[in-house]
Amino acid sequence: MDGLWTGYGRAITVRMARRRYDGEKLRAALTATRTILRDRFGEQSPGSPDSDGPDLLDAVIEGVLRIDDLARNEGEEPPHDRGALRVVVGEYAQRLVERAPGRSVELRVPPYLAVQVVEGPPHTRGNPPNVVETDPVTWLRLATGRSRWAEALASGRLAASGERADLSRYLPLD
Repeated sequence: MDGLWTGYGRAITVRMARRRYDGEKLRAALTATRTILRDRFGEQSPGSPDSDGPDLLDAVIEGVLRIDDLARNEGEEPPHDRGALRVVVGEYAQRLVERAPGRSVELRVPPYLAVQVVEGPPHTRGNPPNVVETDPVTWLRLATGRSRWAEALASGRLAASGERADLSRYLPLD
């Protein structure tokens, strides 16, 4: 079974991961993101989506990525809301699970999750032989094509070990 692993050691299947972003959490993430955009960057956001479905998730993703773009333009680290960042990191991890199903590589994005991906010999116990680890902001940048794999490796913001650990062929995920 392919799945996401939470920081608490609980397996979450792909279907469960989609449901875990309930409307209340998404609305809170959107509110926090829009507050940062308004207070820190002086940007006003359009009205909220009418439903709790994909449009609400898309609005959260757009807000988080907009914060990242604005902060990068100012040469700063983005001031993300943890809840909003967790939602977007999880969504892009799920997209990777769908694009590269398997269990031979473990992508770790602490403190939010670890995902097993890529076809090949599965990892079941102990330290996996193929590990990719990065921080949440670097993961978002890689997943959306805002950063390149080689640049992230060279900067030290991405660590990849093992013969299958190069995920660049699956990125960007948009």
